[in-house]
Amino acid sequence: MLKNISIIGDGGMGTVLGILLCEKKFTTRIWGYDGKQLARMEKDRENKKFLPGYKLPENLIFESDDSRIFSGADLVISAVPCQFNRSIWNRLKEYVPRNIPIVSVAKGIENKRLLRPTQILMEVLGLKKNARLIVLSGPTIADELARKLPATACAAAYDEKLAKQIQRTLSVPWFRVYTNTDIVGVELAGAMKNIIAIAAGIIDGTKAGDNAKAALLTRGLAEITRLGVACGAKPKTFSGLTGLGDLVTTCISPRGRNRSLGERIGKGQSTEQAQKATESVVEGVATCKSVVALARRYNVDMPITKAVYQVLFNNKPVKKAIQDLMNRKLKSE
Repeated sequence: MLKNISIIGDGGMGTVLGILLCEKKFTTRIWGYDGKQLARMEKDRENKKFLPGYKLPENLIFESDDSRIFSGADLVISAVPCQFNRSIWNRLKEYVPRNIPIVSVAKGIENKRLLRPTQILMEVLGLKKNARLIVLSGPTIADELARKLPATACAAAYDEKLAKQIQRTLSVPWFRVYTNTDIVGVELAGAMKNIIAIAAGIIDGTKAGDNAKAALLTRGLAEITRLGVACGAKPKTFSGLTGLGDLVTTCISPRGRNRSLGERIGKGQSTEQAQKATESVVEGVATCKSVVALARRYNVDMPITKAVYQVLFNNKPVKKAIQDLMNRKLKSE
Protein backbone atom coordinates (compact mmCIF):
# COMPACT_ATOMS: atom_id res chain seq x y z
CA MET A 1 0.00 0.00 0.00
CA LEU A 2 1.28 3.45 -0.98
CA LYS A 3 0.69 5.60 2.10
CA ASN A 4 3.70 7.93 2.29
CA ILE A 5 3.54 10.34 -0.61
CA SER A 6 5.78 13.21 -1.68
CA ILE A 7 4.42 15.83 -4.08
CA ILE A 8 6.92 17.85 -6.11
CA GLY A 9 5.33 21.14 -7.13
CA ASP A 10 3.08 23.54 -5.24
CA GLY A 11 0.82 24.66 -8.09
CA GLY A 12 -2.92 24.09 -8.26
CA MET A 13 -2.82 20.42 -9.22
CA GLY A 14 -0.11 19.48 -6.74
CA THR A 15 -2.01 21.29 -3.98
CA VAL A 16 -5.39 19.71 -4.72
CA LEU A 17 -3.86 16.23 -4.84
CA GLY A 18 -2.31 16.99 -1.46
CA ILE A 19 -5.78 17.81 -0.11
CA LEU A 20 -7.22 14.60 -1.57
CA LEU A 21 -4.47 12.37 -0.18
CA CYS A 22 -4.61 13.95 3.28
CA GLU A 23 -8.34 13.23 3.41
CA LYS A 24 -7.46 9.57 2.80
CA LYS A 25 -5.19 9.79 5.86
CA PHE A 26 -2.02 9.26 3.85
CA THR A 27 1.17 10.90 5.05
CA THR A 28 1.53 13.62 2.43
CA ARG A 29 4.32 16.14 1.97
CA ILE A 30 4.58 18.88 -0.62
CA TRP A 31 7.75 20.51 -1.96
CA GLY A 32 8.17 23.73 -3.94
CA TYR A 33 11.21 25.35 -5.50
CA ASP A 34 10.38 28.65 -3.74
CA GLY A 35 10.81 28.15 0.00
CA LYS A 36 9.11 31.48 0.78
CA GLN A 37 5.98 30.51 -1.16
CA LEU A 38 5.91 27.16 0.67
CA ALA A 39 6.27 28.92 4.03
CA ARG A 40 3.32 31.20 3.20
CA MET A 41 1.20 28.18 2.36
CA GLU A 42 2.13 26.54 5.65
CA LYS A 43 1.38 29.69 7.64
CA ASP A 44 -1.88 30.58 5.87
CA ARG A 45 -3.01 26.95 5.35
CA GLU A 46 -4.00 28.15 1.89
CA ASN A 47 -2.33 28.36 -1.52
CA LYS A 48 -3.29 31.97 -2.20
CA LYS A 49 -1.15 32.11 -5.33
CA PHE A 50 -2.35 29.06 -7.26
CA LEU A 51 -5.49 27.71 -5.49
CA PRO A 52 -7.01 30.53 -3.44
CA GLY A 53 -10.06 30.04 -1.28
CA TYR A 54 -9.49 26.46 -0.11
CA LYS A 55 -8.23 25.53 3.35
CA LEU A 56 -5.29 23.15 3.38
CA PRO A 57 -5.50 20.17 5.78
CA GLU A 58 -3.61 20.45 9.04
CA ASN A 59 -1.94 17.11 8.29
CA LEU A 60 -0.46 18.33 4.97
CA ILE A 61 3.29 18.63 5.56
CA PHE A 62 5.44 21.28 3.85
CA GLU A 63 9.06 20.41 3.12
CA SER A 64 11.45 22.79 1.34
CA ASP A 65 14.60 20.73 2.01
CA ASP A 66 15.67 18.88 -1.15
CA SER A 67 17.36 16.12 0.80
CA ARG A 68 14.37 15.38 3.06
CA ILE A 69 11.35 15.51 0.75
CA PHE A 70 11.77 11.89 -0.41
CA SER A 71 12.58 10.43 3.02
CA GLY A 72 10.32 7.44 3.68
CA ALA A 73 8.25 8.03 0.53
CA ASP A 74 6.40 5.14 -1.16
CA LEU A 75 5.19 7.29 -4.07
CA VAL A 76 6.20 10.55 -5.72
CA ILE A 77 3.89 12.86 -7.65
CA SER A 78 5.57 15.20 -10.12
CA ALA A 79 3.36 18.28 -10.47
CA VAL A 80 5.95 20.50 -12.15
CA PRO A 81 5.06 22.39 -15.37
CA CYS A 82 6.62 20.62 -18.35
CA GLN A 83 9.10 23.34 -19.32
CA PHE A 84 10.55 23.31 -15.78
CA ASN A 85 10.67 19.53 -15.40
CA ARG A 86 14.29 19.15 -16.45
CA SER A 87 15.72 21.86 -14.18
CA ILE A 88 13.71 20.77 -11.12
CA TRP A 89 14.50 17.08 -11.47
CA ASN A 90 18.18 17.79 -12.18
CA ARG A 91 18.17 19.62 -8.85
CA LEU A 92 16.48 16.76 -6.99
CA LYS A 93 17.77 13.65 -8.76
CA GLU A 94 20.48 12.70 -6.27
CA TYR A 95 17.84 12.28 -3.56
CA VAL A 96 15.24 10.25 -5.53
CA PRO A 97 14.90 6.69 -4.14
CA ARG A 98 15.67 3.94 -6.60
CA ASN A 99 12.65 2.23 -8.21
CA ILE A 100 10.10 4.50 -6.51
CA PRO A 101 6.87 4.97 -8.52
CA ILE A 102 6.54 8.49 -9.95
CA VAL A 103 3.19 9.89 -11.10
CA SER A 104 3.47 12.75 -13.59
CA VAL A 105 0.58 15.20 -13.90
CA ALA A 106 2.35 17.67 -16.23
CA LYS A 107 0.76 18.45 -19.60
CA GLY A 108 3.18 19.66 -22.23
CA ILE A 109 6.05 18.87 -24.59
CA GLU A 110 9.54 20.14 -23.91
CA ASN A 111 10.86 22.78 -26.28
CA LYS A 112 13.90 21.92 -28.43
CA ARG A 113 14.20 18.29 -27.28
CA LEU A 114 10.49 17.63 -27.98
CA LEU A 115 10.17 15.20 -25.07
CA ARG A 116 7.07 14.30 -23.09
CA PRO A 117 7.20 14.71 -19.28
CA THR A 118 7.88 11.03 -18.60
CA GLN A 119 10.61 11.03 -21.23
CA ILE A 120 12.26 13.94 -19.43
CA LEU A 121 12.07 12.00 -16.15
CA MET A 122 13.58 8.92 -17.80
CA GLU A 123 16.44 10.95 -19.26
CA VAL A 124 17.23 12.99 -16.13
CA LEU A 125 16.88 10.10 -13.66
CA GLY A 126 18.49 7.50 -15.94
CA LEU A 127 15.39 5.28 -16.05
CA LYS A 128 14.43 2.57 -18.54
CA LYS A 129 11.30 2.70 -20.70
CA ASN A 130 9.48 0.19 -18.49
CA ALA A 131 10.34 2.14 -15.32
CA ARG A 132 7.76 2.71 -12.60
CA LEU A 133 6.33 5.82 -14.24
CA ILE A 134 2.66 6.71 -14.36
CA VAL A 135 0.78 9.52 -16.09
CA LEU A 136 -2.34 10.97 -14.45
CA SER A 137 -4.38 12.97 -16.92
CA GLY A 138 -7.92 13.88 -17.87
CA PRO A 139 -10.49 16.66 -17.41
CA THR A 140 -9.18 17.74 -14.01
CA ILE A 141 -9.52 21.46 -13.38
CA ALA A 142 -7.98 21.95 -9.94
CA ASP A 143 -10.60 24.39 -8.68
CA GLU A 144 -13.41 21.91 -9.33
CA LEU A 145 -11.47 19.09 -7.70
CA ALA A 146 -10.98 21.30 -4.64
CA ARG A 147 -14.76 21.79 -4.51
CA LYS A 148 -15.21 18.01 -4.66
CA LEU A 149 -17.28 18.17 -7.82
CA PRO A 150 -17.50 14.83 -9.69
CA ALA A 151 -14.43 14.27 -11.88
CA THR A 152 -12.57 11.49 -13.68
CA ALA A 153 -9.05 10.85 -14.90
CA CYS A 154 -6.82 8.08 -16.24
CA ALA A 155 -3.73 6.58 -14.65
CA ALA A 156 -1.59 5.33 -17.52
CA ALA A 157 1.44 3.07 -17.10
CA TYR A 158 3.29 0.45 -19.09
CA ASP A 159 2.75 -1.85 -16.10
CA GLU A 160 -1.01 -2.42 -15.76
CA LYS A 161 -0.64 -3.65 -12.16
CA LEU A 162 1.07 -0.39 -11.25
CA ALA A 163 -1.67 1.62 -12.97
CA LYS A 164 -4.27 -0.22 -10.87
CA GLN A 165 -2.29 0.49 -7.71
CA ILE A 166 -2.31 4.21 -8.48
CA GLN A 167 -5.99 3.96 -9.35
CA ARG A 168 -6.75 2.65 -5.86
CA THR A 169 -4.48 5.21 -4.21
CA LEU A 170 -6.06 8.27 -5.84
CA SER A 171 -9.72 7.27 -6.17
CA VAL A 172 -12.26 8.85 -3.81
CA PRO A 173 -16.07 9.03 -4.08
CA TRP A 174 -15.89 12.29 -6.06
CA PHE A 175 -12.79 11.45 -8.14
CA ARG A 176 -12.97 8.29 -10.25
CA VAL A 177 -9.71 7.06 -11.77
CA TYR A 178 -9.57 4.69 -14.75
CA THR A 179 -6.49 2.81 -15.99
CA ASN A 180 -4.75 2.93 -19.35
CA THR A 181 -1.53 1.56 -20.83
CA ASP A 182 -1.03 4.14 -23.60
CA ILE A 183 1.39 6.57 -21.95
CA VAL A 184 2.33 8.11 -25.32
CA GLY A 185 -1.27 8.88 -26.27
CA VAL A 186 -2.30 10.09 -22.82
CA GLU A 187 0.63 12.53 -22.57
CA LEU A 188 0.31 13.83 -26.13
CA ALA A 189 -3.44 14.33 -25.79
CA GLY A 190 -2.97 16.26 -22.56
CA ALA A 191 -0.35 18.49 -24.16
CA MET A 192 -1.94 19.20 -27.52
CA LYS A 193 -5.43 20.00 -26.24
CA ASN A 194 -4.01 23.15 -24.63
CA ILE A 195 -3.24 24.58 -28.07
CA ILE A 196 -6.79 23.96 -29.25
CA ALA A 197 -8.01 25.56 -26.01
CA ILE A 198 -6.09 28.74 -26.85
CA ALA A 199 -7.87 28.74 -30.23
CA ALA A 200 -11.21 28.19 -28.46
CA GLY A 201 -10.53 31.20 -26.27
CA ILE A 202 -9.70 33.28 -29.33
CA ILE A 203 -13.09 32.31 -30.77
CA ASP A 204 -14.75 33.38 -27.52
CA GLY A 205 -12.85 36.65 -27.51
CA THR A 206 -13.84 37.49 -31.08
CA LYS A 207 -17.42 36.28 -30.53
CA ALA A 208 -17.13 34.00 -33.57
CA GLY A 209 -19.96 31.83 -32.25
CA ASP A 210 -20.82 28.33 -31.11
CA ASN A 211 -20.77 26.83 -34.61
CA ALA A 212 -17.16 27.93 -35.01
CA LYS A 213 -16.23 26.53 -31.60
CA ALA A 214 -17.84 23.16 -32.34
CA ALA A 215 -15.96 22.98 -35.63
CA LEU A 216 -12.73 23.92 -33.87
CA LEU A 217 -13.05 21.14 -31.27
CA THR A 218 -13.93 18.56 -33.92
CA ARG A 219 -11.20 19.44 -36.38
CA GLY A 220 -8.78 20.11 -33.55
CA LEU A 221 -9.28 16.61 -32.21
CA ALA A 222 -8.70 15.23 -35.72
CA GLU A 223 -5.28 16.87 -36.00
CA ILE A 224 -4.34 15.93 -32.43
CA THR A 225 -5.14 12.31 -33.29
CA ARG A 226 -3.15 12.42 -36.54
CA LEU A 227 0.03 13.51 -34.81
CA GLY A 228 -0.53 11.21 -31.84
CA VAL A 229 -0.88 8.13 -34.04
CA ALA A 230 2.20 9.18 -36.03
CA CYS A 231 4.12 9.28 -32.71
CA GLY A 232 3.01 5.75 -31.79
CA ALA A 233 -0.14 6.37 -29.75
CA LYS A 234 -3.33 4.32 -29.94
CA PRO A 235 -6.14 6.03 -31.89
CA LYS A 236 -8.83 5.17 -29.33
CA THR A 237 -6.99 7.11 -26.60
CA PHE A 238 -7.98 10.38 -28.27
CA SER A 239 -11.70 9.62 -28.06
CA GLY A 240 -11.45 8.90 -24.32
CA LEU A 241 -11.15 10.92 -21.12
CA THR A 242 -7.61 12.11 -21.74
CA GLY A 243 -8.39 13.10 -25.33
CA LEU A 244 -11.91 14.30 -26.07
CA GLY A 245 -12.83 14.61 -22.38
CA ASP A 246 -9.92 16.86 -21.46
CA LEU A 247 -10.27 18.82 -24.70
CA VAL A 248 -13.92 19.69 -24.04
CA THR A 249 -13.28 20.78 -20.45
CA THR A 250 -10.29 22.91 -21.36
CA CYS A 251 -12.09 24.60 -24.24
CA ILE A 252 -15.31 25.48 -22.40
CA SER A 253 -14.31 26.14 -18.80
CA PRO A 254 -14.08 29.82 -17.84
CA ARG A 255 -11.31 28.78 -15.40
CA GLY A 256 -9.14 27.14 -18.05
CA ARG A 257 -5.81 29.01 -18.24
CA ASN A 258 -5.23 28.30 -21.93
CA ARG A 259 -8.77 29.20 -23.01
CA SER A 260 -8.63 32.38 -20.91
CA LEU A 261 -5.33 33.42 -22.48
CA GLY A 262 -6.82 32.86 -25.93
CA GLU A 263 -9.85 34.95 -25.02
CA ARG A 264 -7.62 37.86 -24.00
CA ILE A 265 -5.80 37.60 -27.34
CA GLY A 266 -9.14 37.44 -29.18
CA LYS A 267 -10.12 40.69 -27.46
CA GLY A 268 -6.99 42.41 -28.72
CA GLN A 269 -4.19 41.74 -26.23
CA SER A 270 -0.74 40.67 -27.38
CA THR A 271 0.66 37.27 -26.38
CA GLU A 272 2.92 38.98 -23.83
CA GLN A 273 0.05 40.97 -22.31
CA ALA A 274 -2.17 37.90 -22.12
CA GLN A 275 0.53 35.90 -20.35
CA LYS A 276 1.21 38.64 -17.81
CA ALA A 277 -2.45 38.63 -16.78
CA THR A 278 -1.96 35.36 -14.83
CA GLU A 279 0.65 34.06 -12.38
CA SER A 280 0.02 30.48 -13.51
CA VAL A 281 2.02 28.82 -16.27
CA VAL A 282 -0.02 28.63 -19.50
CA GLU A 283 1.46 25.44 -20.93
CA GLY A 284 -0.17 25.72 -24.35
CA VAL A 285 2.02 28.66 -25.41
CA ALA A 286 5.34 26.84 -25.11
CA THR A 287 3.79 23.53 -26.20
CA CYS A 288 2.62 25.13 -29.43
CA LYS A 289 6.25 25.57 -30.50
CA SER A 290 7.00 21.94 -29.73
CA VAL A 291 3.95 20.57 -31.54
CA VAL A 292 4.68 22.57 -34.69
CA ALA A 293 8.19 21.08 -34.65
CA LEU A 294 6.83 17.55 -34.05
CA ALA A 295 4.33 17.94 -36.88
CA ARG A 296 7.20 18.95 -39.15
CA ARG A 297 9.25 15.95 -38.01
CA TYR A 298 6.43 13.48 -38.73
CA ASN A 299 5.07 15.34 -41.77
CA VAL A 300 1.60 15.72 -40.22
CA ASP A 301 -0.78 18.46 -41.35
CA MET A 302 -1.97 20.57 -38.38
CA PRO A 303 -3.56 23.75 -39.75
CA ILE A 304 -5.20 24.90 -36.50
CA THR A 305 -2.00 24.48 -34.51
CA LYS A 306 -0.04 26.36 -37.18
CA ALA A 307 -2.60 29.17 -37.13
CA VAL A 308 -2.33 29.47 -33.34
CA TYR A 309 1.48 29.52 -33.66
CA GLN A 310 1.31 32.35 -36.20
CA VAL A 311 -0.96 34.39 -33.92
CA LEU A 312 1.15 33.74 -30.80
CA PHE A 313 4.63 34.21 -32.25
CA ASN A 314 4.36 35.91 -35.66
CA ASN A 315 1.83 38.61 -34.74
CA LYS A 316 -0.64 37.38 -37.36
CA PRO A 317 -3.98 39.17 -36.92
CA VAL A 318 -6.63 36.92 -35.44
CA LYS A 319 -9.22 37.73 -38.11
CA LYS A 320 -6.71 36.93 -40.86
CA ALA A 321 -5.83 33.59 -39.21
CA ILE A 322 -9.52 32.60 -39.03
CA GLN A 323 -10.12 33.75 -42.61
CA ASP A 324 -7.18 31.70 -43.91
CA LEU A 325 -8.42 28.57 -42.11
CA MET A 326 -11.89 28.98 -43.59
CA ASN A 327 -10.50 29.52 -47.11
CA ARG A 328 -8.32 26.41 -47.22
CA LYS A 329 -8.85 24.04 -50.15
CA LEU A 330 -12.12 22.13 -49.86
CA LYS A 331 -11.83 18.40 -49.08
CA SER A 332 -13.63 15.43 -47.50
CA GLU A 333 -13.87 15.26 -43.71
